[in-house]
Amino acid sequence: MTTAIIIIAVVAVVAVAAFFLLRGRLAGGGRSLRGRFGPEYDRVVARHGGDTEAAERELDDRVKRHGAIEERPLTEEARARYAARWAGAQELFVESPERSLTEADALLADLSRERGFPDGENFEDRTDAISVHHAAHVDGYRRVHTARNGDASTEDRREALIEARKLFDALLAGGASGREHSNRNLVKGRGTS
Repeated sequence: MTTAIIIIAVVAVVAVAAFFLLRGRLAGGGRSLRGRFGPEYDRVVARHGGDTEAAERELDDRVKRHGAIEERPLTEEARARYAARWAGAQELFVESPERSLTEADALLADLSRERGFPDGENFEDRTDAISVHHAAHVDGYRRVHTARNGDASTEDRREALIEARKLFDALLAGGASGREHSNRNLVKGRGTS
């Protein structure tokens, strides 16, 4: 009798474990996209009015369109040139925050293009591609692009430039140092992109 109870208990435990494992794999798309895209996931869900299925379709499409992009390494000369341009954009902020952000926006476009991201006129396509590889930092680029013109306060522009610096650093450092700045293999809660 006790052998039968043990066998039934083991079968029940295995069945419960299989259920949760299978359920996790079937529902894992959203969790893996949330882990991969982090704050970008939340931004896209909000843009879709809370419709997670629509947001996940969009993010999955981004991965299909841009996931195979291989970031090209920068030469040391290019790295130094971009670092000097960024320093110039930061120094310009004191005199003209608008011109500073315009330069930072152009610099990020040039740097991302040189690293292998799309070169089109379409800012959204470029940021969509960057979000697949640098989701944690792409919002700073959007903020700079938006705040460079319009009614943004000096403080909003300063914060946008600080946030954009994170993407700049990730794009600048990737390649030559051997460190990956892609979030392709990130596990939620570990690593940075």
